[in-house]
Amino acid sequence: MRNGMHTDMERCVRAVQSKDARFDGWFFTAVLTTRIYCRPSCPVVPPKPENMTFYPSAAACQQAGFRACKRCRPDTSPGSPEWNQRADLVARAMRLIGDGVVDREGVPGLAGRLGYSIRQVERQLLGAGPLALARAQRAQTARLLIETTTLPMAEIAFAAGFSSIRTFNDTVREVFALAPSELRDRVPKKRAPATPGVLSLRLPFRAPLNPDNLFGHLAATAVPGVEEWRDGAYRRTLRLPYGHGIVGLTPHVDHIACRLTLSDLRDLPVAISRCRRMLDLDADPVAVDDQLRTDPVLAPLVAKAPGRRVPRTVDEAEFAVRAVLGQQVSTAAARTHAARLVTAHGEPVEDPEGGLTHLFPSPQALAALDPSSLAMPSTRRTTFTTLVRQLADGSLHLGVESDWAEARARLLALPGFGPWTVDVIGMRALGDPDAFLPTDLGIRRAAQELGLPSTPAALTARAAAWRPWRAYAVQYLWATDSHPINFLPV
Repeated sequence: MRNGMHTDMERCVRAVQSKDARFDGWFFTAVLTTRIYCRPSCPVVPPKPENMTFYPSAAACQQAGFRACKRCRPDTSPGSPEWNQRADLVARAMRLIGDGVVDREGVPGLAGRLGYSIRQVERQLLGAGPLALARAQRAQTARLLIETTTLPMAEIAFAAGFSSIRTFNDTVREVFALAPSELRDRVPKKRAPATPGVLSLRLPFRAPLNPDNLFGHLAATAVPGVEEWRDGAYRRTLRLPYGHGIVGLTPHVDHIACRLTLSDLRDLPVAISRCRRMLDLDADPVAVDDQLRTDPVLAPLVAKAPGRRVPRTVDEAEFAVRAVLGQQVSTAAARTHAARLVTAHGEPVEDPEGGLTHLFPSPQALAALDPSSLAMPSTRRTTFTTLVRQLADGSLHLGVESDWAEARARLLALPGFGPWTVDVIGMRALGDPDAFLPTDLGIRRAAQELGLPSTPAALTARAAAWRPWRAYAVQYLWATDSHPINFLPV
């Protein structure tokens, strides 16, 4: 773990001098002589150590008066893995800011969701306050739209969250040392999308990334109408704050291609943030794999296919509902149950490029259904109706700001929620990198074949050495099976 790495001058200097891309997003190098900030892997000749200072975020660099490097484009670095591997106040706040809460609800809304005062939140955030972090995100969104669309600048300013054209122009000039029109002029003219209204973006990640289990899991468990695998891309509908969207995500060697259609462009930064989170693109695979390969049983699995990610979700409430539908049934049966709910209670959408038909039903819609219409045992029907009722009335909230321990306790208190259901929600919805599934049938089968302890208690004791990355160990253990979730669809 590299918590607060920007304060370790010696390690940061070494990373910059070796142009180590593994540290992109962990910290940023600000050059005192040029007033420019870069990612560690910037291709230019490294500055002298005495001319370097380091910050934990692009927002902190911008707040200190540094401009983004035009060569390495540090504003497009992968996000810091720190915010997705922790559940403290800072990490929860950073996830909420990434989800656009400050732009929608202001700093009071951010503080209210976290249960702290505005002053407490501002004091805790590293290097930059919530407004500066939100401003940096708006600038990055504006740059994406400037470079990937032919939209008028006024529409871009509005979509990126700026309150006025003047603020948009001033911010872009200050952050990138170029006017919006100059940013657009630097991009090759062939950039215009082939289909009007479709945004084509590249989502960066830290190498290595093994797409097999990541996209395989999403495709194999896809709910018809909401998700599909088509022409080498995982596609799904998105329920977003201002409207809805459809995204197609295609794995490439050095990036994930993202094809995005939105009913309201203000949802762009949130859609990107949620897709990155679903694909676990801000993970630090080197740190994860280095830890797991210290176990002689896991080492060959890591060596064979390094860089496995944890497939997560774009909607925590949706995943919790689907976890209940998947209790003690096959993947195919769970998909059938979910598809019936989608057809009966989902909101229709149009998809000119594929076969998507609906948004997954909201908790409010599911709470209003007739329980007798659910084709499941009465005990699971009670589990389902209790969950959706609490999600709908707000007494249970699952979101990027959730305190993992508190959310687990609330879930365990629900009827029909045992350790497996709670831990799979912890792993794939809440994003806990240390969630573990010792009672899972696939895990127990893999443990037995590999010579690991196969009883839950003994396996949990052995897995203590894999902490804090047990959710990733789950992916490597699952991958020993021939289940479709482990293979990239053809």
